[in-house]
Amino acid sequence: MAESFKDKVAIIGMGCSKFGENWDMGSEDMIVDATYNALEDAGIEMKDIDAAWVGTIGFHGNGAGMTSTGITGASISMPLKLQYKPVTHVENGCATGTDALRNAAFAVAAKVYDIVLVVGIEKLKDTGFGGLGELSIPPHPVFEGGLTAPGMYALAATRYFKKYGLSPEEGKRMLSKVSVKSHYNASRNPNAHLRNVITEEQVMNAPPIAWPLGLFDCCGVTDGAAVAILCREEDAKKFRDDYVLIKGLGLSIGPGQGSIRTDYDFTIWDETVYASKEAYAMAGIKNPRDEIDLVECHDCFSISEVIAVESLGLCKRGQAREDIEAGAWTQDGDIPVNLSGGLKAFGHPIGASGCREAYEIYRQLQGKAIDETRQLKNARIGLVHNQAGLPGKFMCAVAIYGLPD
Repeated sequence: MAESFKDKVAIIGMGCSKFGENWDMGSEDMIVDATYNALEDAGIEMKDIDAAWVGTIGFHGNGAGMTSTGITGASISMPLKLQYKPVTHVENGCATGTDALRNAAFAVAAKVYDIVLVVGIEKLKDTGFGGLGELSIPPHPVFEGGLTAPGMYALAATRYFKKYGLSPEEGKRMLSKVSVKSHYNASRNPNAHLRNVITEEQVMNAPPIAWPLGLFDCCGVTDGAAVAILCREEDAKKFRDDYVLIKGLGLSIGPGQGSIRTDYDFTIWDETVYASKEAYAMAGIKNPRDEIDLVECHDCFSISEVIAVESLGLCKRGQAREDIEAGAWTQDGDIPVNLSGGLKAFGHPIGASGCREAYEIYRQLQGKAIDETRQLKNARIGLVHNQAGLPGKFMCAVAIYGLPD
């Protein structure tokens, strides 16, 4: 019979490289930078690591879109000189970083290894083009055989506007407030990519990418790495007093029906609903809005944050606009969302994002947020959410981190 996973695994060290257009750093440079940051944080050396997991997509341009090829554990074993230790490569779309951490945590909980390393890494700027290219999907009366990521989320935005009775002006204004918040949060975060403070009017009047999404509604193309070091809870105090525990984990993969259904509802993500229910049950969370202190959710586009928060059950469906206008998702609000700047402004190097979001939660729970003006008071529970894929064929990972009871 399955046992509860809650509180069995601790994070004892984390590190994060600078996110951005890191032209002066290769993938190996960022891996080394973030890993040695984490080792120093944990107070250990590389020889203490028993095994490692690396989360990366390894995308490259092939002239017709994006493909992934030939990525192995050597991608971190070589730069880190891990000397024949086991390294596992994990890839699960934009959920890659969180899923790599999830798999490593299971190995620690099973007592296969004592101390493990998790590396999330992506070098997107060197692909030579922006975005992820065209996404190939089955024939569909709306998509007609191909779709970009901004195009897909633009469809979600217009459907959301229609379903909840928002005019184009009202809908875009709601999304502009999300983007303004993201950039403001990132402006105070030294490791973030897009640190420019923007106004609602800038967002409203920005060049369109895929209407209603404009330039400031879309995340940038970013390089970055983030690293976590895990051990079992009973060993954590050997390394530090302010360790952070993994309270719950959830993973869900959709069956793919959204791509062939004309009645698919773009305004809710079933995969997020299922993954969050699994994580909440594992963590013993009954009322997530009241029990979770901060959220790092998958906001690759401004509309993504809206749908993610509602799908996670942190806001009633269709009421995001009221929350946003009331400031509920700001640092001083009821449920702070993406205090780091989120994928939107901190950056979204795909394989690194889940670990990087965990890094923000980890530092906030310890009371060590970079730039004290960003520090939440008395935060004890945080949630990380990642999602990727196509309508009805999404993959979603949710992780809940918290301080010892």
